Amino acid sequence: MDHNALIKQIEAKNFEKIYFLHGEEAYYIDKITNAIIANALEDHERDFNQSILYGKDSDAGSLIAEAKGYPMMAERRLVILREAQDFKGLEDLKSYFESPSDKTIFVINHKYKNYDSRKKAMKAAAKNGIVFKSEKIKEYRLASWIESYVKSSGYGITPKASMLLAEFLGNDLSKITNELDKLQILVEKGTIINEIHVEENIGISKDYNVFELVNAIGLRDVSKANKIVDYFVHNPKAGSIIMVVSNLFGHYSKLMKIHFLPNKSKENISGELRVHPFVASQLLNSAKIYNPKKIAANISILHEFDLKSKGIGNSSFTHGQLMKEMVFRLMH
Repeated sequence: MDHNALIKQIEAKNFEKIYFLHGEEAYYIDKITNAIIANALEDHERDFNQSILYGKDSDAGSLIAEAKGYPMMAERRLVILREAQDFKGLEDLKSYFESPSDKTIFVINHKYKNYDSRKKAMKAAAKNGIVFKSEKIKEYRLASWIESYVKSSGYGITPKASMLLAEFLGNDLSKITNELDKLQILVEKGTIINEIHVEENIGISKDYNVFELVNAIGLRDVSKANKIVDYFVHNPKAGSIIMVVSNLFGHYSKLMKIHFLPNKSKENISGELRVHPFVASQLLNSAKIYNPKKIAANISILHEFDLKSKGIGNSSFTHGQLMKEMVFRLMH
């Protein structure tokens, strides 16, 4: 069951006795937990029937006692164990999971890492409740996820803006939604969010960023690439050589794959390489400029400068100087 279906079930007041929420992506765990808090009890019932405990400060005995407690002037109790990844006694809860109270909703928040599904406590929780694994969004799906989130909030977003956000905020969904929620307060409902909105309100330059540098190099736009590199030299936080090398390696690796694809349509490239259609279109243009021989040479150049940026074979050049030389050699 995905998180949307689970939340709909919760909002319909169809509750499970146990919700064991675990995984690397904290966003979905928080969203499901907040839905349970909002729907399990009425406001006036919470003082006596809602208990929120934390992994570092709890023991199995006190948790089981809370979960077995009888509700006061309410239909049910709600017990939440936050930061369960810091709780050492999860396996000691197996006996409760095997015979949970009909009057309690017991929520386990095990964030930032998966719990071993082979463990007995997990199996018992799955038998008498819901086990939800919250997984990180794959990088190639991130821009599409941003577009869907923005659309669900009553806005639109351009492909470039979604790519900028994905590139600079990474796949931390809580961070992304926090920035988007703040942006949506500032712009009118129904607005198509573009790169200017992102630059003015989130602080990501629409012109001087790694995404634009990779695109400029991909199109052999020497003037634009040099301007972006100069900006990075004077604003190191905007783009480090390590980040640039990593992104360029991904770019050239994709170009090499494109050259050997029988079907070079934008739609096929998007599917085969698992990239946004907007990116597929840019890659296709770049593949027309760089042949396989030059791509292989450029991958070798990237490897060389990756080592130099880490001090191997380089004792005097700064990261800025290395980046300038690297970009020059990639395009010539």
